[in-house]
Amino acid sequence: MTSDAIARPAPVVPASEKPDRYAWAPPWLVAAGLFVVYLVLSVGRFRRMDWASWDLGIFEQAIRAYAHFQEPVVDLKGPGANILGDHFSPIIALVAPVYRVFPGPLTLLVVQAALFALSAVPVTRAAVRFLGRARGLAVGIAYGLSWGIQRAVEFDFHEIAFAVPLLAFALEAVLARRWRAALLWGLPLVLVKEDLGFTLAALAVVVAWRARATDRRIAVIALGSAAAACVFAVLVFTVVIPAFATAGYGYWDKIDGAGPLGGIGTKLTTLAWVLIPTSGLLALRSPLLLVAVPTLGWRFLSGDDHYWSTDWHYSAVLMPVVTLALVDAIDTVRRSERPWLRSYALQLPTAVLAAALALSATAMPTAKFAEARTYQKPERVTAIEQLLDRIPDGATVEADTTPLTRLTSRCRVLWIGGSKGVVPDWITIDNSSKWAGEDPTGYARQLHPAEQFTLVGEAAGIVLMQRG
Repeated sequence: MTSDAIARPAPVVPASEKPDRYAWAPPWLVAAGLFVVYLVLSVGRFRRMDWASWDLGIFEQAIRAYAHFQEPVVDLKGPGANILGDHFSPIIALVAPVYRVFPGPLTLLVVQAALFALSAVPVTRAAVRFLGRARGLAVGIAYGLSWGIQRAVEFDFHEIAFAVPLLAFALEAVLARRWRAALLWGLPLVLVKEDLGFTLAALAVVVAWRARATDRRIAVIALGSAAAACVFAVLVFTVVIPAFATAGYGYWDKIDGAGPLGGIGTKLTTLAWVLIPTSGLLALRSPLLLVAVPTLGWRFLSGDDHYWSTDWHYSAVLMPVVTLALVDAIDTVRRSERPWLRSYALQLPTAVLAAALALSATAMPTAKFAEARTYQKPERVTAIEQLLDRIPDGATVEADTTPLTRLTSRCRVLWIGGSKGVVPDWITIDNSSKWAGEDPTGYARQLHPAEQFTLVGEAAGIVLMQRG
């Protein structure tokens, strides 16, 4: 990375692209278009019941509790388990008022789509300001279609949906030299997830570095904020989360493993994905990239190989960082004395947009837009929903991944095999692979030897059993 010049010239905007009375509109139009894309992806997946995780059910249970002014108990993590003893994400309570009016898992998916789309506004706005309208819009669209965002949209709901726009607004403020605004936008990160306190610290260090020559007072405040963020994060890991948990912080064992060299091939591949299609490696020339280091650090130090790859939602928080680092780097490099470097930098907005569009049409979730099934609700889903409708509201249900998201808004749902002494009224599982045997009632008796469960019905591999 290179250090900043002490006095950076203001961005050069061509006369034909000077702000007009409608200059505010393009970033919001980009965001509106992306919101539709994200909705099609996430809602379509919900309609098809294409789930690989229980996360949507977990977050719905927590938000449903907040919506009714209750302790955020998530029975899927164990009967009576408080979600704050798993991850420290109190910011999800902001979804509760919307959920109270529109209860159901789709509300979470719509909110997530809106948050991701909102993050495109500051990214696009900063890119247009520093690179001009054409290049700025190219960068904004490329960001919105970036692989990290698309993977997160497709993978259930997660609290990091709040971190993405917060980071985008904070880094936009850094580029605009609005130091206080940058720190204020970053401050709520400590309420999103426990590790993001270190991300806030990295952001504050960047602010201090940028402000050091022109505003030493802000630089000192930023360094103090970085230290405070680290202290707060340590307290959350060691005091706050264990206070709500039954056995301390449950993810320390994720650090055990082969060390930083374990899975080095996968880690380097992920790092290449983070830097090449999104920035052509030019983001390495911006100090803003420091903000990505804490997230990459804990992922790559973990012994859990799920964290190393490009799958799921783990890379979403990196996308606004890398994209705005690219904007920053282009703005610096286009004044370079090396013609080839200037030319390379000025071509990158088009290149990253082309890469995003190519990946979107082939390897990313948006490639499904060309498939008719994306817009259809399969008959198997209708049959499964009709079967699950036999469960009355308020019942206690033990379920696995496939059926649970159709129940968490109206029932107490426990994870199959994780009821810990609580006897459910109903058990429903996806036994299409026969993992529970040819007679699922026998499996139910193994879980609850003193109880009798009767097979009520079956639809598309989903079996429903009732106690008694």
